[in-house]
Amino acid sequence: MKFNIVSYLIGEGFGNVFKNKKSTFSAILVMCISMLVFGLFFIIGENVNHIMNTVESSQEIQVFIKNDATDEEITKVGEQLQQIEGVNKITFVSKDEALDIMQEKVGEKSYLLAGYEKNNFLPASYKVTLTDLKLASKVESQINQLDNIKRITSSNETITKLISVANGVRIVTAAILIGLIVGSIFIIANTIKLTVYARRREISIMKYVGATNSFIRWPFIVEGIIIGIISAGISVLLVGGIYKVVAAKLMESSLITSLGITLVGFSDMFTLIILVYLALGIGIGVIGSALSMRKYLEV
Repeated sequence: MKFNIVSYLIGEGFGNVFKNKKSTFSAILVMCISMLVFGLFFIIGENVNHIMNTVESSQEIQVFIKNDATDEEITKVGEQLQQIEGVNKITFVSKDEALDIMQEKVGEKSYLLAGYEKNNFLPASYKVTLTDLKLASKVESQINQLDNIKRITSSNETITKLISVANGVRIVTAAILIGLIVGSIFIIANTIKLTVYARRREISIMKYVGATNSFIRWPFIVEGIIIGIISAGISVLLVGGIYKVVAAKLMESSLITSLGITLVGFSDMFTLIILVYLALGIGIGVIGSALSMRKYLEV
């Protein structure tokens, strides 16, 4: 008996979708556009998080040692650096290693450094990574107080500004996503409201003969869920196609290449996007349907 009722309710929901082809098509079209924009901003947010995590994990302070410092003094500097609060890891770069790095950077013009193997002018240094970028200024201040420090270089100020910009992007993206979700709910609600209005007499008769609000409501909820799922499926395909094309173009950019930035692959986000879209589609469908029925049912 229960199975028959469930089958009837689901069947009615599917029937509503195909009975109101124009309104259903309009709802799917508008929802696809909304979810497409949602998906693109969602992917932007994921890439911003990925880039910022990469930048934060790769940030470092380079501490150059005075050329006349002895091996014991250089070792002592390393020990002192490791004891500073906020320092995660230190890596020693000898004078010879610094010269090798310089030769790699100049590439074909490495001949300009010929002869410097015997009279290496480059200082030894320590690369210092931090546990938290917010501690950069404090750590740099303490490093400057150590003996035998020639100078320090850091990109932390630039990275901090980038993080501030990224946080602004996250806030704007979140606001847009919330707006799109609310808009989609009202789109579904208005679409189903047309179906409810067309069947208002039938609903009144059903209530008169004793049908419960749940029995009347469920076909319309199923209709909303179907519209949401169809919109989600189409949107995933569109978002995936657009992102792959745009990402490929961006990765060909000399600016992106020079900055060493990588983008999140769509396949890496696919499962998450599917789950988010299904949750959105079903959630928006259910909420939109419930809102559209309020006028006609006692809730």
